[in-house]
Order: sequence, then structure tokens, then C-alpha cells
Amino acid sequence: MEQVKDSNLYGQETKNRLKRIEGQVRGVLKMMDEDKDCKDVITQLSAARSAMDRAIGYIVARNLEGCIREAHEEGESAEDLINEAVQMIVKSR
Repeated sequence: MEQVKDSNLYGQETKNRLKRIEGQVRGVLKMMDEDKDCKDVITQLSAARSAMDRAIGYIVARNLEGCIREAHEEGESAEDLINEAVQMIVKSR
């Protein structure tokens, strides 16, 4: 799937998501430095992983939306684009 030439693909919302994840990871490192309980560290790591998964899904969805719109305008089928997007999400797991 080609990247859509859309300035909003990696807009401020996407960057804010990643900054929150960055903050979560820094928080986990601080917890480790403070010898916090293993369960608490794992809980925070799981939250960061879930946030990362959601960010991946959001980016793929935004790009797919633009690609489908572009294909529709050019009279092309979007089936291959959808399959490729699904594969990117599956591979990210």
C-alpha cells in the first residue's frame, strides 16, 4: 500500500498518541529504577503495548482511507489495498 500524500496522515493527533506512549515507557523505566512491584511494571508495559497497537491501527486506517478514496477517484478496485492493510496489521502483532 503506497503512502497517501496527506499532510494529516501523521498529524498532531498521531504524534500526541506517540508522545503519550513515550511518557508511559519513561514511566516504566522510572518504576524499574524505583524497584516497583513486577505486577505494576507489567501492567504499565501492557498499557503501552496496547496504546502502540491502537496507534498502528489508527495510522493504517488513515492511510487506507486515503488510498481507497484515491482508488475510487481513479476507478480502481480497493480490494488489494484492504488486503494489504489487513496484512500490515497482522504482521504488527
